[in-house]
Order: sequence, then C-alpha cells, then structure tokens
Amino acid sequence: MRPRMLLALVSVLGLASAAPAHFNMLLPQSASAKKGEPVTLTYQWGHPFEHQLFDAPAPEEVTVRTPDGKRIDLTKSLEKVAVASGDKKVTAYRLKFTPEERGDYVFVLRTPPIWMEEDGEYLQDTVKVVLHVQVQKGWDRRDRFDFEFAPLTRPYGLQPGMVFLAQIMQTEKAEPRPLADQLVEVERYNAGAPKELPPDEQITRTAKTDPNGVVTATLTDAGWWCLTAARPGGVRERDGKKVPVRQRSTLWVYVDEKPGK
Repeated sequence: MRPRMLLALVSVLGLASAAPAHFNMLLPQSASAKKGEPVTLTYQWGHPFEHQLFDAPAPEEVTVRTPDGKRIDLTKSLEKVAVASGDKKVTAYRLKFTPEERGDYVFVLRTPPIWMEEDGEYLQDTVKVVLHVQVQKGWDRRDRFDFEFAPLTRPYGLQPGMVFLAQIMQTEKAEPRPLADQLVEVERYNAGAPKELPPDEQITRTAKTDPNGVVTATLTDAGWWCLTAARPGGVRERDGKKVPVRQRSTLWVYVDEKPGK
C-alpha cells in the first residue's frame, strides 16, 4: 500500500501524521458571484488531489481586500464545522461573505505554525484566493505581504489547457523583489477521493520560477488548482529544542469546464 494511502487510513494520528504534500485549501463555493448574494468559503487541510483531509487548525487571521482596496478582517466570522473525509469526519472552517460591490475580492488566510512530525519542522502558510464579482477589477493588485503569489494571468475565466503565470515576491527592507529559481508545487483539488490514483509525480507537479520570479503552469483540467512555494521561516522551540519553520505561500485558481459541457 502506498504511504499516502496508508496515512489516510490511520486517522488517529491526526496532524502528527502530516506528510510533505499537505496543503491548505481556501475554496469559495464558486469562483464567481453576484453583488448582494452570499458566498460560502471553506478552509480545509490535507491532500487536495486524493481528498484526504485532516483536522484543520484554527486560522490566525482571515481578511478580504475589496475591489476598492479596503481590507476587512473576517476572522471572527469563521465557523468551526465537520466535513467528511472518507468514512470519518474532520475539522474545517467556513465563513459566509456577501459582496457589496462589483469587482474582485481577494481573500487571504494565515495559518498558525503546524507541526510536521515526519519532517521535523513547522509549516506556516498564507493562502490566497480571488472571488470574481461581475466586473474585472482588482485581481492584479499586489498585496505586499512578506511572501506572496501575485497572479500575472487573470485567475478566473480560465479553460482547461490554458497557461497560467504568477510571480513569487519576497519583501525585504520594505521593497518586494521577485524570487528566481524558486520551486513551486502545483496540485488539483478533487471534491471526492478518486477511485484510482496516478503516480505521485502526476499528483503534485513541480516547476521553477524564471529569473524574474515568474512560474508557468499549464492547468490541464477543470476545477480548483493550487500553486505553492516555500522558504525558510526561522525557528521555534519544541520540547526544549529549536526546530525550523517553513513559510509557504499558496494561490488557488479556478479553471472552468469547456463550453458545452
């Protein structure tokens, strides 16, 4: 049995069984919405492709940037819920949001440090997703986080097989700079566990950024896709020892079905 499948079966291990391919998922119920209509976003933790989910830690912060550039703190709007993962229930979080204007809303979730037992390190993620509301306005605005994905291709209205470009930025001394030769992992989310799994290298794809910090990914199928990059993030104490923290930045992108399907 493949290690990742075995990991999903041993539910009693919880987060202590974390593997390198874990990702944080922040997914709206749809990539597009209408002004005045509520949208539900769900935060989950686990293997997106295999739909192997584990208990998600309570986020440190969730914010949204409105089309006119205002930032709203939504952390207190989070609701702890139970979602299905195979034959068990795991912890996830949801929030409902009603867009009050047309344009693009950028949601950003920050996780606490998550202990990865197998790797002997913590992961701390910043996760970003864009909700499109009728007018194309604001999807390309930079957020100026310490470590972030900036989409260069509009992150919605895509079709299978289209090429998607994003730039990895790191802020140093208040100035953002692109990160060249940065490894980026690309993985598709499945709403349910596939009957058969392809080889690991076809589950989590990898690419590197060019000298300008730009990564190129071909998103071959409809659905949600994540792009994730990591960098060293200092150290924390655990059981009297200093262990590394790996900071990650994730951007979720939606690919529509082909017309007529």
